[in-house]
Amino acid sequence: MASTNKTFKRCGCRNQQGKRLEQNCPRLPERGHGTWYFQCFAPDLFGRSERIRRGGFVSQAAARAAREECLADSAARRCGDGWTVERWLRHWLDTRTRIRPTTRLHYTRDVELVLIPRLGHYRLSELDGPLLRAVFAEIAQTTNAKGNPQSPSALNHLRTTLRAALNLAVREDLIGSNPARHIEIAGYRRPHAQVWTDGRVEQWQLTGEHPAVAVWTAAQLATFLEATVEDSLFAFWWLAALRGLRRGEICGLKWAAVDLDRGLLFVERQRTTAGYTVVEGEPKTAAGRRAVALDKHTVAILRAHRSRQFAHRDKRHDNGQVWIDSGYVFTRKDGEPINPSYATTRFRKLTERAGLPPVRLHDLRHGAASLAHEAGADLKTLQDLLGHSSIVVTADTYTSVLPDSQRRCADATAALVLAAARHTRKRIKEKAAKNRPTGRAEKEAPSEKRPTGKKRSRRSRSRRNPLRYGK
Repeated sequence: MASTNKTFKRCGCRNQQGKRLEQNCPRLPERGHGTWYFQCFAPDLFGRSERIRRGGFVSQAAARAAREECLADSAARRCGDGWTVERWLRHWLDTRTRIRPTTRLHYTRDVELVLIPRLGHYRLSELDGPLLRAVFAEIAQTTNAKGNPQSPSALNHLRTTLRAALNLAVREDLIGSNPARHIEIAGYRRPHAQVWTDGRVEQWQLTGEHPAVAVWTAAQLATFLEATVEDSLFAFWWLAALRGLRRGEICGLKWAAVDLDRGLLFVERQRTTAGYTVVEGEPKTAAGRRAVALDKHTVAILRAHRSRQFAHRDKRHDNGQVWIDSGYVFTRKDGEPINPSYATTRFRKLTERAGLPPVRLHDLRHGAASLAHEAGADLKTLQDLLGHSSIVVTADTYTSVLPDSQRRCADATAALVLAAARHTRKRIKEKAAKNRPTGRAEKEAPSEKRPTGKKRSRRSRSRRNPLRYGK
């Protein structure tokens, strides 16, 4: 090992063929020509021997001192100096074995398309707040794949990915703290659902602008359901709009998990998309595995949907066509489960056909929470219905106040204030009536002035009523 830990001198001179001479330059013995380097081997994070080479030192003594400092440093610190951001990000992705396929897809896009091209050549130990803020400012000036400016939401997702990767580096003692926490995204606010009021609908019709997350009113939802009552996926829209199921949970629903006699539906699986690939697995969170109660009308809708599905199956059998008995509640014509992306596309087309203001399919879940909250459901019941692991998410994100609820709240607030005002006026009148003179002489000569006495000083008045002057 002693032969591999060494210092040497080299320069940037080139021969006639243009090849660098490095350590073979005849001028290296000259003072001031070239710079000194050191090379050593030390165990990395995984215990493997890794070569470390540094250069640019003005003297051999400086190179030796730097080598000894590097060897004396901890193994974790050497890795922080030796690992580039590109190498660490790829290592971080390889070790994320328990994340969902969609999450892995988003992480990979952020790492490969943005983070590595912008930060890959830096070392982990070189990352700090000012550097990352400058890089994110440059990213904010670029455009996305559609040619539009980078949105605050996309930049926030990028920051989340980088912060997650550097959190592992902190846990492994490669860096002392996470510099990504110093990144500030200008203009980013967590989206909150806005109700399609009459004013917003008129503005949308004039300008085409609409909220990122929007919720239909009860009347607008009723209009959509009436327009799609004959649609083959009517039960799909009903479950999303009134029971708040996620798209993937409905696509992954099987008849074996539906108990129509007891009025229960069990969320056990979900079908999602990662790019163009359909992935089926566990629900999004542990709280996502839940039982959802079904009202009588929902049970009737599911019974009618099952009857139509069985009739369609028998018709295909009679015509000699293939039917795959997959057991899913919502299927294609051949019995295979539907693609989640197909449900999204069809919902958008049905919304446009009904002439309603645009909402996303996932926004029906927001609307279900808001409608249930307006109907009197408390937040804990909504949390269980939606399958949230935290009641904070239910309160902050999914419950929007509908106009009728706002109006009732405003009326109740105004009534409370007006009642207090009436009570105050009544007390003032009663007190004035008690202090009003009742004698005849006083009534006949109301303009007589009080006998003027010696004017009291402010000090004497303050002694008589100390509270009046703040004492």
